[in-house]
Amino acid sequence: MTRPGMRRTATLAVTAAALLAIAAPAEASAGPGTPAVVTAARTAAADVDYGTWQKDCRAVMDQALPYLQQRIAQPKPGEKQAIVFDIDNTALETDFGFSFPQPANKPVLEVAEYAQEHGVALFFVTARPGIIAAPTEYNLEKTGYEVSGLHVRGFFDLFKNVADYKTAQRVAIESKGYTIIANIGNSATDLSGGHAEKTYKLPDYGGQLS
Repeated sequence: MTRPGMRRTATLAVTAAALLAIAAPAEASAGPGTPAVVTAARTAAADVDYGTWQKDCRAVMDQALPYLQQRIAQPKPGEKQAIVFDIDNTALETDFGFSFPQPANKPVLEVAEYAQEHGVALFFVTARPGIIAAPTEYNLEKTGYEVSGLHVRGFFDLFKNVADYKTAQRVAIESKGYTIIANIGNSATDLSGGHAEKTYKLPDYGGQLS
């Protein structure tokens, strides 16, 4: 199996565990499938050093924050400001999160917290399928994000080009009267197509992080 294939398998495995975790009582212990989930996730991230990834994410967010501080402080009359985030290896540490909820990507969360504290709406646009919308939103909110909207792929979206799908979701957000002051993701498909004042790309190391 290719590395992207392993990553997709790991994400689905962790998400399946998430569904069980939500349904299970809080005091229930981890089931027998948990080690397999952990092993799959570890395999997916094996070729990327976590410390380097965090340092590189921090460098990008250190560029984004001054812009956002200035832009948030200077809203246009009647403007509703929003930021759009990708989820996997952007808002959340998908390939390094060996449990549920998966941890927030700290440099990104810090920027998100600043924005939400200043009245900016946070939207999340992901290629994850709609069937896991509920655990995804739970994960985001549990780790500190205030979710103004979560856009997941419906059945017919699964057959669309991912970049086109994500662009259409930003258009939909704008149609609700929001100005997207920044779009943050780790893949070109997260950021292409316009409909954001600024884009910030986190590292994916040539596709090693989906």
